Amino acid sequence: MAGDTCATQPVAQHRGWAVVWLAGLGVLSHAGAAWAATKATPVPTNATVRVAVVSLAQDERYATRRLEKAYPGHPGGRLSHAAQLAVSDTELALASDNISLQLREVAVASAADLPAALLKLKADKVAHWVLDLPEPLVAQAAQAAGTDALVFNASSSGDALRGKQCAAHLFHTFPSQAMQADALAQYLAARNWRKALVLQGSTDADKALGEAWARASKRYGIKYTVKPFKLSGDPRERDLANPRLLTSDRDHDVVAVLDADGEFARTVPYATQQPRPVVGSNGLMALAWHAQWERNGGPQVSRRFRKLADRPMVGHDWAAWMAVRSVAAVLQAQPGANVAQQAKLLRGGQVTVDGSKGPGLGFRAWDGQMRQPLFLSHVDGVIGTAPMDGVLHPTDVLDTLGVDEPETTCKQRP
Repeated sequence: MAGDTCATQPVAQHRGWAVVWLAGLGVLSHAGAAWAATKATPVPTNATVRVAVVSLAQDERYATRRLEKAYPGHPGGRLSHAAQLAVSDTELALASDNISLQLREVAVASAADLPAALLKLKADKVAHWVLDLPEPLVAQAAQAAGTDALVFNASSSGDALRGKQCAAHLFHTFPSQAMQADALAQYLAARNWRKALVLQGSTDADKALGEAWARASKRYGIKYTVKPFKLSGDPRERDLANPRLLTSDRDHDVVAVLDADGEFARTVPYATQQPRPVVGSNGLMALAWHAQWERNGGPQVSRRFRKLADRPMVGHDWAAWMAVRSVAAVLQAQPGANVAQQAKLLRGGQVTVDGSKGPGLGFRAWDGQMRQPLFLSHVDGVIGTAPMDGVLHPTDVLDTLGVDEPETTCKQRP
């Protein structure tokens, strides 16, 4: 990427600080926040810490038809194998503190059954929950947990969960929509592809993607126009799903597809009227994990997961793996800490976890989101990582991905 950067130019600015593109300059170091220790009840010898993986049995994301289509950026299968892998990976380290992890899989039949299942977990004193739930149910589970459990969102990218719907004990190992949009916008700015044609669907999920795109585009100087697409069985609306007709305008460098479902996005690469790259919900994507990542121990992680699950590891699997590893890490950091103290440790930057992406990864104090690089990927491989080389931040370059502290609407802290 070094050959694509140019002279110093601003690419993002918001309250109190600016992100700048500086060719040839390194990133600033992260300044971790201090954590004031409080009295804790010691973990008994040979303690077993139970971790619940909570899912919805009838989750549409795991319908057989959808899994067969294998849309990029979507789940590849249930997250239990990833959680099991994390338990295996951390077993030896926890043994030195006489601690072991035990998984409990909780698959509720319907959304109506979730409150009772969560009450049962609280009654059984299961204090660490990994959620594989649709966005509305994540917020519901976090509210139900209160301060009695640490809750890890391992599969929902919704920005509202990191904003108005945040909770003091809710943590996110899966990247947000804002993080993914920022990663793509940084790449487009680096390539000087600053005119985008956006093809956007009409669902609420598509609109949320559009809001994240608008924010990132403003931040990194990407100009764009929007055209709606629509998948319909009505012959009169056939043109609204025709990539050649939708991309007939010449005044754009790149086509961005915002399609939460993934069905239309799959038809766009190599089907545009003009020879233009495609990004967003297909083509070049910002992903939490890619099975072809070849550095930082990534191949070993992907191979272990494939052996266990008999399928490639995707971002949702990585997020579940990291959620359980985060539980192990906070238990190691302060074996005697209670749940409230563990939340402060995680939010205070005192605990980092090796995610096989390079730097040690920790959580943001203001919204519980795990800081992490994202892979700029197509279906067959990784072409780079974000944050891009040359993007700077006053404290931590990873905070150029997603909502930074001056922007957050989250008011909940442990």
